[in-house]
Amino acid sequence: MSKRIGIVWNPTKIGEQELTAAVDASFGDEVEVHWWETTADDPGQQMSRDALEAGCDVIIAVGGDGTVRTVGEVIAAAAEADDSVGGGPELGIVPQGTGNLLARNLGIPLGSIPKALDVIAAGAHREIDMGWVRADDAETETGFLVMIGFGLDAQMLAETDDDLKDKAGWLAYVEAMGRAVSAAEAVDVLLSVDGGQEQQLSGHTLLIGNCGAIQGGVTLLPDAVPDDGRLDLLLVSAENAAQWMQTLRTVVWDNGIRRIFGASETVSTDAAQHLSAAEARVSLSAPVAFQIDGEEADEVTRLDIRIQPAALRVLC
Repeated sequence: MSKRIGIVWNPTKIGEQELTAAVDASFGDEVEVHWWETTADDPGQQMSRDALEAGCDVIIAVGGDGTVRTVGEVIAAAAEADDSVGGGPELGIVPQGTGNLLARNLGIPLGSIPKALDVIAAGAHREIDMGWVRADDAETETGFLVMIGFGLDAQMLAETDDDLKDKAGWLAYVEAMGRAVSAAEAVDVLLSVDGGQEQQLSGHTLLIGNCGAIQGGVTLLPDAVPDDGRLDLLLVSAENAAQWMQTLRTVVWDNGIRRIFGASETVSTDAAQHLSAAEARVSLSAPVAFQIDGEEADEVTRLDIRIQPAALRVLC
């Protein structure tokens, strides 16, 4: 186990005394622990840079997907700047959010701080990729570890009541789905993958992910693997009740249950198309709501996306 650990923690997700007691119980006096608390103005960027400068061998992100993504983004960017694959400190995750999507996809224990810390203390890691997206004319890229997208999923985030989300967790998104379906409108999409020719498409939802599973055991991107150097895309263009039922059947049965029992091919339909790419460019005919790893972002009209292979060593 590492001798120097940095902990970047979100105080809105867990109390300091509870976290300190769990860390002391897991690591005792065998390691040197440094602490950085995120703020409303900084979800962990400067704290993670400080942990890097302090020479931490492991940086533990304690919080929701936003905290995990921010810490991972800083570590991956530093590794890329140094031109190192799988270099830099290892990333530990103590999931404390509503979605905890990366933790779910990597099998990191949810709902138990001691169990999550035990996984970190065990020291086994997996190298995973990092996705990067530049929206419109942004000067810098933003990292993502699970999934970005526009349309229905982002509209659900905008329609979800924050108080209900705090009380009911992921079930709050179900309450928002009905309103989101009616609000999501199709837009014209110009899509280019891996530098190829632009395709003219239409859809109301586009998901681009490094991991495929969300809450409730639902897998939206069945071919998504966090360490294959590829991103998986799903464009949904269902326009009526019949197409919605076909899309639901494809997600739940064709690309869900059948895959569990050995089916190997992902099924695409006219209303739900699956693609794969190492990089992609998306141009839209109108601004749409956008999400990054389950967090609502600004509206966008253009996205440039790429994958950074083996960007992080995650303890899991």
